Amino acid sequence: MGNLLYIVAVILIIAWLIGWAGFHAGGLIHILLVIAIIAVILRVIQGKSL
Repeated sequence: MGNLLYIVAVILIIAWLIGWAGFHAGGLIHILLVIAIIAVILRVIQGKSL
């Protein structure tokens, strides 16, 4: 489950970068970034290395 969480976080960060760089999809991209950051923070808090 933790590995899946990390994969989702990476995908969301990539989606945010694509949106930020080219498409400017508004608030949706920033919401995705926040979700990705929360997923990474939860993984760090659980004590698993990235």
